[in-house]
Amino acid sequence: MINRAISTFLGVTATAYLLSGCATTKQVDQRVSAASASTDKKIEAVEAQLEELQERQKGTEGKVEEHGRKIEELGQSAADALKRAQEAGLLAKGKVVFQQSFSEDRVRFKIDSYDLQKEAKEALDEFAGRVKELNRAVYMEIQGHTDDTGSSSYNDRLGQERAEAVRRYLARQHQLPLGRMSTISYGDTLPVTSNRTSKGRSQNRRVVIVVLE
Repeated sequence: MINRAISTFLGVTATAYLLSGCATTKQVDQRVSAASASTDKKIEAVEAQLEELQERQKGTEGKVEEHGRKIEELGQSAADALKRAQEAGLLAKGKVVFQQSFSEDRVRFKIDSYDLQKEAKEALDEFAGRVKELNRAVYMEIQGHTDDTGSSSYNDRLGQERAEAVRRYLARQHQLPLGRMSTISYGDTLPVTSNRTSKGRSQNRRVVIVVLE
């Protein structure tokens, strides 16, 4: 009887132990599964962050390239303007603030003309506002350009007249100081595109203003 009772007790204990072991294994599996899911989510989050960083890097690289293009776009005319101003002793800091080409905006001229049209005046109004927002003394070189229609001497004169027309307008309409604006003509020597088409010639009939300080 005692032996049977002991055997029964041991059997119950073993069963309980085995059941306890099975429950523990299940819990471990659940915990491993939960940890794995959590890890997967973390990996996905990291991958998303890496993609975002890569996109930002692409954007930064694009901005650097764009900045490089803008520096190149300043070109020889801006460098020449800076050199002339420095030689004349007009600059304190000696740098280009910005350059604006009015062929890309609305200041274009008809053939053999230096008259400012309505669109040209509106573009110059915007430019003057931009200069005033700088809220500091700047120096401006206004450069006149032409297409290659006509002789070189004629184009030199026409480019000068276009630059002077812009200078007068900025002074009269916006009170920008005449003493801080100079003009120069490049004639047909610095085209931005080919003169072989009417559209190209229209783009070359332009004024460029380099703002310096």
